[in-house]
Amino acid sequence: MRICIAGAGKSGRSIARELIVHGHEVLLIDRDPAHIKPSSVPTAEWLLADACELRTLAEAHLESCDVAVAATGDDKANLVYSLLAKTEFAIPRVVARINHPNNEWLFDQSWGVDVAVSAPRLLGALVDEAVLAADDPVRVLPLQNPQTVLLELRVPETNPWAGRPISDLQTDLASYPGAVFVALIRDGQPLPPSPDSRIGVGDDVVYLVSHDAQADLLRHLSGRKEIKPAGNPDEAAAADA
Repeated sequence: MRICIAGAGKSGRSIARELIVHGHEVLLIDRDPAHIKPSSVPTAEWLLADACELRTLAEAHLESCDVAVAATGDDKANLVYSLLAKTEFAIPRVVARINHPNNEWLFDQSWGVDVAVSAPRLLGALVDEAVLAADDPVRVLPLQNPQTVLLELRVPETNPWAGRPISDLQTDLASYPGAVFVALIRDGQPLPPSPDSRIGVGDDVVYLVSHDAQADLLRHLSGRKEIKPAGNPDEAAAADA
């Protein structure tokens, strides 16, 4: 594929090197002469110009690219470049870097962005995962919608949900409007979300969850928040007493 990257700073050059290793053709565009360092990525094309100008992108034959990447340190520039790439040159895939989390709401398809990448949010999710999942293996997969992730948690023997029916989990998590149960994975095979199925040790519980509810849901699924004990209601009441 041919990929055009707007922004030849450290981030842009790092992305370019990675793409070239995987066999892609890369064009780097930047208006700052200090960022034009052909020796740092010798097999890439380089263009000293403003990627937010229509004439520049036409001269670069942006229409021949399969992917456009907005990797500058300026969110305004990334949005303008993304919009031009999508609306004027019909680039199939536009990926944009978000520098400031407060601007996330702007990076959507109305600005031509197919995939928005926020370094602070990704780093925060990784730290969240490392802290909250010290005992329980957790995988968090960002989706195309930057507000949603696919969360998968493996159930160890010590997890209080082990042995309980899925219906208990669904009922208990009704207070999490930002979470949707997707599947139970057992022995590598996804099982449909039947309320009668019981969660087994070693199973993976898979959820679609919003970023806002992610940390709370992780704590709950891993037993770090109080949950009702399994068994009949009378026994549970006696235990509480």
